[in-house]
Amino acid sequence: MANREHLGLLKAGAVIWTEWKQNNPQIQPDLSAANLEGDNLRGANLQGVNLSKADLANALLVRANLSNAELSGANLYKALLIEANLNSANFSVANLSGATLSQADLSDANLIGADLSETNLRGAVLAHANLIGTDFKDANLRDADLDAAKLIRANLCFANLIEANLIGADLSEASLYKAEMLGAYLYKTDLYKANLTKAHLSGAYLLSANLNEADLSQADLSWANLRRANLTGANLRKANLRGADLRGANLSGVNFQETIMPDSSRHD
Repeated sequence: MANREHLGLLKAGAVIWTEWKQNNPQIQPDLSAANLEGDNLRGANLQGVNLSKADLANALLVRANLSNAELSGANLYKALLIEANLNSANFSVANLSGATLSQADLSDANLIGADLSETNLRGAVLAHANLIGTDFKDANLRDADLDAAKLIRANLCFANLIEANLIGADLSEASLYKAEMLGAYLYKTDLYKANLTKAHLSGAYLLSANLNEADLSQADLSWANLRRANLTGANLRKANLRGADLRGANLSGVNFQETIMPDSSRHD
């Protein structure tokens, strides 16, 4: 449970809270399970604060500093976290559905099993974040930076990943059904056994990507760069490869049934 003194100081306003925090750097604030629903915490310094299981639904956290904060199991439903600093924060199994995190810094954050469905993460930084089993269904990740992020078994069905940076990310066994990935950067991305059925990958950069046993049935890969990609055992049934570059790709065991193939000069 939250420390009553700490909770009272926070609710007294940003000036009092900041002054107390500066004068007591040795104290680790405890706001666990606190009721902060709808509170205005814009720009608040909550660095390293224990907010596990706290209720922050609809809270205003624009440009707040939550780096290294403990938010496991917290409720951040529809919270506003625009441009917030969430670097290395722990959001494991937290509820962030419907939250706005555009331009937020979530690099190195732990979001294992968190609910980020219908979340706005446009332009957010999630580089090296742990997103294993995270739910991103219907999330907006357009222009997001997911460099080297761990997205194993993540749910990205219907997600907007247009021009997102997924270079070196691990998306093995992830679900990307009908995901919008036009122009996405997937250089050396691991998509082993990923479900990309009906995904839109037109113009995507998949150079040296691992698509071993991936399901790309009915996917749009027109004009995608698949040079040196590993497509061993992949399912490309009814996929659109018009204009795609498959030069140097490993195509052993690929299912090309009813596939729209590229010009022969682009897969020799």
